[in-house]
Amino acid sequence: MIEQLTFAALSIVLVGSALAVVLSKNLFHAVLWLALALTGTAGVFLMLDAEFLAAVQLLLYAGGIITIVVFAIVVTERLVGERITQTNMRIGGGALVAAVMLGFIVNVLRKSLLPATRPEMPGDLTRVLGQAVLTRYVLPFELLAVLMLVGMLGAIYFARPED
Repeated sequence: MIEQLTFAALSIVLVGSALAVVLSKNLFHAVLWLALALTGTAGVFLMLDAEFLAAVQLLLYAGGIITIVVFAIVVTERLVGERITQTNMRIGGGALVAAVMLGFIVNVLRKSLLPATRPEMPGDLTRVLGQAVLTRYVLPFELLAVLMLVGMLGAIYFARPED
């Protein structure tokens, strides 16, 4: 019973924040709503016992990517010299496509047989993923960290006030 209530609450947060991202006129507010949607997605991952994916969702997406997007907004507003707003053109067509996709997904889920209980996960998946990242995939992992550092330094450089 508690899982259904938690999932319902997370669903409301996710759908509401996703709609707020699309319908918000202020670009900065849209990014904040996106951060809430990404955090809600991490909550869904936690409900599915995918702790590693929840941590990646929070650290990389809700933390890192949102920070980079905020820097991009600040830099762009400085270059343009005015506040940037987003316009929602063709919102009716987008709503129609979304409704058709929702109907398709609901139809597929009705026809498929879903298990009543969740299958057990063999072993500790987080440990296996951590060992793989820090042994076999350590070079791409470190290169990604350097790439993110260079992007952050570039954003700081362009966002600083001119003297």
